[in-house]
Amino acid sequence: MGKTKVELNGKTILVTGSPGFIGANLVIRLLSEMTSGTVISLDNMNGYYDPKLKEYRLKLIEDAALESPVSHIFIRGNIADKDLIDKLFNEYKPSIVVNLAAQAGVRYSIDHPDVYIESNLIGFYNILEACRNNPVEHLVYASSSSVYGGNKKVPFSVNDKVDNPVSLYAATKKSNELLAHSYSKLYNIPSTGLRFFTVYGPAGRPDMFYYSATEKLVAGKTIQIFNYGNCKRDFTYIDDIIEGVYRVMQGAPEKINGEDGLPLPPYAVYNIGGGTPENLLDYVSTLQEELVRANVLPEDYDFEGHRELVGMQPGDVPVTYADSKALEDDYGFRPTIGIREGLGKFAEWYKVYEK
Repeated sequence: MGKTKVELNGKTILVTGSPGFIGANLVIRLLSEMTSGTVISLDNMNGYYDPKLKEYRLKLIEDAALESPVSHIFIRGNIADKDLIDKLFNEYKPSIVVNLAAQAGVRYSIDHPDVYIESNLIGFYNILEACRNNPVEHLVYASSSSVYGGNKKVPFSVNDKVDNPVSLYAATKKSNELLAHSYSKLYNIPSTGLRFFTVYGPAGRPDMFYYSATEKLVAGKTIQIFNYGNCKRDFTYIDDIIEGVYRVMQGAPEKINGEDGLPLPPYAVYNIGGGTPENLLDYVSTLQEELVRANVLPEDYDFEGHRELVGMQPGDVPVTYADSKALEDDYGFRPTIGIREGLGKFAEWYKVYEK
């Protein structure tokens, strides 16, 4: 499908889920790149993980806003609050919407299903309804590599069937894609879903393995390596994710009519993943080496004594592997940052942040 160029400068852009991990980095990128316009951040600052990390990211956003010609407005609220979303759209009329707000995590969804329904389904529905009732040029939203479930075929392609989710989280993300497609078809709303593959980096989510493993090692605790280390993940560094989102924002699916004279849905989905899945044991070894190099852990740390190989977790999958060719073909970009560089930057950040 062709793309319609979307100019970011001079526009009002809504980023939900900021100051979450991806959201905060995206807002900072927009504040540094745009020369005019308004960026609105929305987040409920919930306690899924330590809120002080979100407050830290919000401070980074506010500092970036001081140096930017672009206006920044932060709204503390929940996308599941329909009145709030309707009021926000009516007041600010965002032209571009990036919906990153969601309850994340595969394992958390097993014990806390209600929050996933509220945020990922009801909240996303509220965003779609607001886009329907306002002149939105492009809706970009976060999907997840989790939608591929236990697919045996690798690498995962956006053309693969994704009808067998193995977690509620994955089911809600697939539902987002279906809802977006129907709204694109019915109301001609240009929408692009992005399937993120294991995003990591400085100031990331503490529930992600690399971060939680670091905290356990620092505390002298044992880290569990699942499926006895026989896992591969397509780890994607945060800067690569942001570059991909930033480019996608500027190219909306083209509005065209089909042979019946009715609009074809201006809808697309892309993978954003490194395209080089790493063995989990290699990833852990690299993390340990970088933690030593950054003086987070001493050189004589007994890593073997703090590892435990265990079985697979419910809802997890053995391999994730992105085919990002479509993203490269349509936007001229594919992730390039390797785990040595990425984990090194995380370790250096962690050393300073945890002082």
